[in-house]
Amino acid sequence: MRRRGMVDTRRMTSSDLPRIAEIQAHSPEAAHWKPEDYLHHQCWVAESGPVLAGFLVLRETAPGEAEILNLAVDPACRRQGVAAALLRAASLHRFERVFLEVRESNAAARALYAAFGFIGSGVRPNYYACPNEAGIVMKLQKWYGLGDEGPTGPPDV
Repeated sequence: MRRRGMVDTRRMTSSDLPRIAEIQAHSPEAAHWKPEDYLHHQCWVAESGPVLAGFLVLRETAPGEAEILNLAVDPACRRQGVAAALLRAASLHRFERVFLEVRESNAAARALYAAFGFIGSGVRPNYYACPNEAGIVMKLQKWYGLGDEGPTGPPDV
């Protein structure tokens, strides 16, 4: 378990699935998958005190490449560092490239991802439903050469 301020992170377990379903139900902007399917991937949860406050699901798509499938935080726990703690727990710097899609209207999430080094790399029109909305593809890329080996890890956001 990693502790950051008042937020602890750990690997997701099957006992977390009912709470994951609740968080998804209260997060219409997040992807809505069957929570039990997350256990086939790399998953972390964040706890703020006694409350399971958020989760992150990541899958390795190829050697050195991963995709964040979902990151959601309970609305009552937002703006408290939960999403940043989950991004740090996932140790994204171990990959050459990490991709994700985010709703075009989700300015707060886009700003958080940008603070972690993600850049916009494309648009998927009508990617999301309810409501229909474009998905912004964002990418975190390790850069090598020219004496710049990139950051040693995520920012202290």
